[in-house]
Amino acid sequence: MEVLYERCCGIDVHKSSVAACIVLDRGQKPRRHLRRFGCTTHELRELAEWLRSFDVRHVAMESTGVYWKPVWNVLEEHFHMVLANAQHIKAVPGRKTDMMDCQWIAELLRHGLLRGSYVPSAVIRDLRDLTRTRATLSQEQSGISSRIQKLLESANIKLASTVTHTMGKSGQAILDAIVNGEDNPERLADLALGKLRSKIPQLQLALDGRIRDHHRFLLDSLLRQYRFLEAEIQALDTRLEQLGEQHQELADTVARWITVPGVERVAAWTLVAEIGSDMTAFPSAAHLASWAGLCPGNHESAGKRLSGKSRKGSPWLRRMACQSAWAAVRTKNCYLSAQFKRLAARRGSKRALLAVAHSLLVIGYHLQSKGCVYQELGGDYFDQLHAEKLKRHLVKRLESLGVRVTLQAQAR
Repeated sequence: MEVLYERCCGIDVHKSSVAACIVLDRGQKPRRHLRRFGCTTHELRELAEWLRSFDVRHVAMESTGVYWKPVWNVLEEHFHMVLANAQHIKAVPGRKTDMMDCQWIAELLRHGLLRGSYVPSAVIRDLRDLTRTRATLSQEQSGISSRIQKLLESANIKLASTVTHTMGKSGQAILDAIVNGEDNPERLADLALGKLRSKIPQLQLALDGRIRDHHRFLLDSLLRQYRFLEAEIQALDTRLEQLGEQHQELADTVARWITVPGVERVAAWTLVAEIGSDMTAFPSAAHLASWAGLCPGNHESAGKRLSGKSRKGSPWLRRMACQSAWAAVRTKNCYLSAQFKRLAARRGSKRALLAVAHSLLVIGYHLQSKGCVYQELGGDYFDQLHAEKLKRHLVKRLESLGVRVTLQAQAR
């Protein structure tokens, strides 16, 4: 088998230690040097010095949880790093030790049999931490909102049945009054704001409950948790905007994403954090969609297609792409909404949604590659694309109902 790298190293990463194997190939039997290092920064610097002493330039390791990150942070400035998916480098069954694992990784790297995972720049990695933390806090906040509604139900308060958003301005004003000891339905309902005031009679009935001190204590606790998370989310949003001010390229990338229907600012930051601003990491838009897990899978045997189930892909990117797709299909006179309706009629809404999310990523890929903004094709794009075929189809349907149809061009 052809040797691609004459001096390389394979690293087996663990929580407290790493096992490293250097392979030197000089046209004869390859020599191997094995050592074990700790995972503190000082010990990882010793690992870097040991690799430089053998003039190693290429290093590979598997993505073990989050334990690969400290090693990557120390070595990425000095070596060409390859982060391999652990599922792709499983050794031949048999004896398994740390030293044998690092030798196997080094051997695969030596022959160019490892495909590196996408590891973005440090700025994008920082951005990922912010957006993923924001998503986690948002989920926790939604959970607290659900617990508040559950608590209100136990107190015979039917606020969620009358108010669209319990934690809106009116809802929070009513909840604060309940915590402060108010239990009169008329006075509570009078706290409604805006359009909700038209529902004051219904609110008076919904707020006539059996509130005890126990409910007030728990409600006060949940409201404090909800508002704490709200403040933390606002702090993260501020930090994201600061990153945009510090890195103009990120701000420009977000601005291009926002031009796509269904993509608001938070979604744009998340998409940039997961994909990055440099599209050269993906050979094509199809590769990006495959990496996100938004395209059909391949499972074929003996000429038969057994399954088209999509792969897991990147869960953070897949989730945000689908959320943005849901927003896009509710946009009027939009190409993406027309695509959804066209596919949902014969393939179902779930498959149609994945197709729209796939299209959304393809659009984003080309926008970032070309540095342009989104140009809307319109909701009638598919009708205009096959206008004559659509005319024949509609005429045929009308004639099947016993109607004689004569087509005449409309004067413009």
